[in-house]
Amino acid sequence: MREALPGVFHWVAQHPAIGIEVSSYWLEDGGVLIDPLVPPDGGLEWFTQRPAAPAAVVLSNRLHYRESNRFVERFGCEVYVPRSGLHNFSGRQPVLAYDPGDVLPGGLVVHEVDAICPDDMALYREASRAVWFADGLVHGSAGLGFVTDSLMDAPEQTKQGLLDSFRRILDRLDFDHVLTAHGDPVVDEGRRQLEALVQIAGRTAWET
Repeated sequence: MREALPGVFHWVAQHPAIGIEVSSYWLEDGGVLIDPLVPPDGGLEWFTQRPAAPAAVVLSNRLHYRESNRFVERFGCEVYVPRSGLHNFSGRQPVLAYDPGDVLPGGLVVHEVDAICPDDMALYREASRAVWFADGLVHGSAGLGFVTDSLMDAPEQTKQGLLDSFRRILDRLDFDHVLTAHGDPVVDEGRRQLEALVQIAGRTAWET
């Protein structure tokens, strides 16, 4: 668990279903979790020591429910999910739908990425000068980039759609930092690295 930006905490944990480490975030202001797994170095108890108790969970796409249920059971959090991903949930997982343009708890403004899946979103927080990405943009050994082609239904079409979305986000939003659900945050250099990725027409995040 580390404070990646003022009031924004980041941690990694192994996803129990897919067996790889993924990133989760905590916004101290408002008690908001983004794509959470329970942190291995503090557990749920860590959150009981914070100035505000967890109040909301925001999923950047439908696949990032992860261990949200544990926060719901312990703290009574509301879970916000893209409306286009609601089909992934049943009555056993009560969620609230959101749409592009909505302002969510923590001051997160929703921007649609789409391309890789209809419910893939970017979450912009002006106060932090930061954008969170779901699966359309990840951070690997080569820097910011795409997931591997095997994880895309139509790789070339998907990549072009993602590049179009990145251009739109760069045009519309003023930010410095990029935070991803897969990989470490890119602090200070996030915008510059995303601009460079678009300029070279993209790459896989794990290219050597």
